[in-house]
Amino acid sequence: METIWTPERVEALGKLWREGHSTAEIGRRLGLTKNAVVGKAHRLELDPRPSPVKLVPKPRIIPDFTGPTCSWPIGHPGEKTFHFCTAKPVGGKPYCAEHVALAYIKPRNSNAA
Repeated sequence: METIWTPERVEALGKLWREGHSTAEIGRRLGLTKNAVVGKAHRLELDPRPSPVKLVPKPRIIPDFTGPTCSWPIGHPGEKTFHFCTAKPVGGKPYCAEHVALAYIKPRNSNAA
């Protein structure tokens, strides 16, 4: 079904748009879908408006390392409780003995039958 954009509807769209109504609200008032309103506003090159969705910047977690420590992550990045193990690492490895045992799997002896 094709949307009929009468001069009255176009005028009402412009007025409601300038008043700052949401596209869904404009659609309700004009008896149209939100997408029809968005499409017509785009074709009319109406001034863009800022998004109603507010993006909140996530704080970056920067670990405070004071020396060689186990870098095994505990928890999920982005959560307040996320941290690293920080125990003393095994020489030449980034993890402590407990986490080395989890991270490194010894290969099976291929000569065993």
